[in-house]
Amino acid sequence: MGNRGMEDLIPLINKLQDAFSCIGQSCNLDLPQIAVVGGQSAGKSSVLENFVGRDFLPRGSGIVTRRPLILQLVNSQAEYAEFLHCKGRKFVDFDEVRLEIEAETDRITGSNKGISAVPINLRVYSPNVLNLTLIDLPGMTKVAVGDQPADIEHQIRDMLLQFVTKESCLILAVTPANMDLANSDALKISKEVDPQGLRTIGVITKLDLMDEGTDARDILENKLLPLRRGYIGVVNRSQKDIDGRKDIKAALAAERKFFLSHPGYRHMADRMGTPHLQKTLNQQLTNHIRDTLPGLRSKLQSQLLSLEKEVEEYKNFKPDDPTRKTKALLQMVQQFGVDFEKRIEGSGDQVDTVELSGGARINRIFHERFPFELVKMEFDEKELRREISYAIKNIHGVRTGLFTPDMAFEAIVKKQIIKLKEPCLKCMDLVLQELINTVRQCSNKLVSYPRLREETERIVTTYVRERDSKTKDQVLLLIDIELSYINTNHEDFIGFANAQQRSTATATINNKKRVMPNQVIRRGWLTINISIMKGGSKDYWFVLTAESLSWYKDEEEKEKKYMLPLDNLKLRDVEKGFMSTKHTFAIFNTESRNVYKDLRQIELACDTQEDVDSWKASFLRAGVYPEKDQKSCCHFSFSMDPQLERQVETIRNLVDSYIGIVNKSIRDLMPKTIMHLMINSAKDFIHSELLAYLYSCGDQGSLMEESADQAQRRDEMLRMYHALKEALVIIGDISTTTISTPIPPPPAGPGATPGPPPANPPNPAFALGPRPGPAPLNSHAGPDPVGNVPVIPSRPIRVPPGLPPGIPR
Repeated sequence: MGNRGMEDLIPLINKLQDAFSCIGQSCNLDLPQIAVVGGQSAGKSSVLENFVGRDFLPRGSGIVTRRPLILQLVNSQAEYAEFLHCKGRKFVDFDEVRLEIEAETDRITGSNKGISAVPINLRVYSPNVLNLTLIDLPGMTKVAVGDQPADIEHQIRDMLLQFVTKESCLILAVTPANMDLANSDALKISKEVDPQGLRTIGVITKLDLMDEGTDARDILENKLLPLRRGYIGVVNRSQKDIDGRKDIKAALAAERKFFLSHPGYRHMADRMGTPHLQKTLNQQLTNHIRDTLPGLRSKLQSQLLSLEKEVEEYKNFKPDDPTRKTKALLQMVQQFGVDFEKRIEGSGDQVDTVELSGGARINRIFHERFPFELVKMEFDEKELRREISYAIKNIHGVRTGLFTPDMAFEAIVKKQIIKLKEPCLKCMDLVLQELINTVRQCSNKLVSYPRLREETERIVTTYVRERDSKTKDQVLLLIDIELSYINTNHEDFIGFANAQQRSTATATINNKKRVMPNQVIRRGWLTINISIMKGGSKDYWFVLTAESLSWYKDEEEKEKKYMLPLDNLKLRDVEKGFMSTKHTFAIFNTESRNVYKDLRQIELACDTQEDVDSWKASFLRAGVYPEKDQKSCCHFSFSMDPQLERQVETIRNLVDSYIGIVNKSIRDLMPKTIMHLMINSAKDFIHSELLAYLYSCGDQGSLMEESADQAQRRDEMLRMYHALKEALVIIGDISTTTISTPIPPPPAGPGATPGPPPANPPNPAFALGPRPGPAPLNSHAGPDPVGNVPVIPSRPIRVPPGLPPGIPR
């Protein structure tokens, strides 16, 4: 296609802006642009209208510009305007352009003077303009008027910062000459984001309205508040001129006359005025685009590469092709089965590092939550002894028994075994909920096909619930089997002889409890809740062993704060405080001794209820059990004779031994039963039968109907892909091996008078053949729209054309 030249750089960025605006996103690219910022009534709109030579922007009091206006000026023989949201419609009457801007603004923001960051894209074709792209932003304000939100100042500021903070954005800071430069809103915000002044171009308006005897010479000569790119002064039409429909060409002529005749500005008249400002912006934006092209190209390439894989499957996509639908259905079901199995069995790829899920949560239910629920069902000591004594007496009847009746043992044991049903059923309910959650998580990949996702969830969830019912029947059968025969010949059962030798059941528990004294059971952070008067709540690093609970300042475990022995400790639930977001449990001493300092109990807090349950399960492993609810029971007061007391003690030890055997058996069989009847069965069903169930649901076409969101996402992705590809082609056609013009150096000192860049700086010329040669700034534009633009030399010259030699650059 050859070398397009510098004049195509700005239209190139315009195409990129349009391409990405059409699809509602910028592809995370910071396109080179010029943002126009300033306070209300600073004259921003008049400057833009002078560029175009037409009245086309809304006017009035208060905030008139309420949405960013991306104004693309394109040099053309014909004169008309186009909006991106009105494709194909050409506006020849610029009064209609104003009305359309107002209507489009109200469509998004309403008529209450609110603002929106959604831009309006307007392109103006005219022989009177140079190629230029500017973004007209809302004027900064201090006070909300009418029914504007109270934070309108912060809203506008945040919107401006979205644009001007980008390094690729040049800032056109518009300030009226009849206000103190130190109070300029535009220069203040540009100083924040561009402290070196490398991206800021100063524009001073309303020079003709300054008090008599004063001028802005020091500002325009870049002495007062220096900018690398300098200041340019302009004179806009007054409100009287606008109301009187004064022609903009006449206004430009009056502006030129003002600078030539004013004693403070005549020596710099060639560097002032709207035509010079337009030329300067054209050149600086062109140079800025050229400088940012390499980075822009690499960003486009990386974006394209990231889309390649996903777009590949969409290139020849036919939504209604039955072959594609069948293939997609098979792939989706297969992937669903793989994902379900990975979540249950665990997998090395795509590991969730934020929270437990799937099989890990089920494992926690099996080995932490279920044992904890079993312990919570343990019998109350006093109540158990009372029941045993009643059972012995009722078996003996009117006779006085000489021997310990084994029927009393069976009656008490069976009553305790029946209590196991509740924690077993609760465990299965928890596993069922986790399986249903896993099914929903796995079905997220089917979101492109809503009906397929809905049917898959329904079928698998229904099957899992059916298996849950059968599993519960099986678990209840296991408990019934335990009830059907009390095996007193079990190898772990202590028998009558040993039971009589045991002094108390506590000894048995303590023997089981302290197996490995130094074994660390758990480490982790907990919060100790203490009243503010005693120091307030603090976070500590806790270490739980089989012997003690210690807490330290941090994970290094160097500075130990306290060590609490576990003897005679129990757990107690604590209600969550009114203002507290944490979940709490307490540790207390059964002998009413202080646990920590002068506290009878210490409250420990976790972020979630799951953490609380997990810590409680860890305490159970260390032999610290939960507090039992003391049920008020009225019973006959009786005196227990020594013989009856020995019989109660014997049966108490036998019951404890046998229930320990049953608990051990149930803890072992429950996970196995659930895995076999529920989880493995669900996996087999998904792999072997789910597809058949889906086919039986009805029409395959409706089952694989694509969601509107997915269709839109596919279209957007394809448009984005082609836009990126086209952008790379356009950028690839432009040679950037040129001599760049550096930004003017900063002012040398207070006495120096550096001005803005010259009207026609030595601009790089693109190679059009084997030898470099000069190229006009707008070679395609025909007649010069705003004055005689000199040919740009191929090498720098010392003094720009038209600039008196005595004026410093």
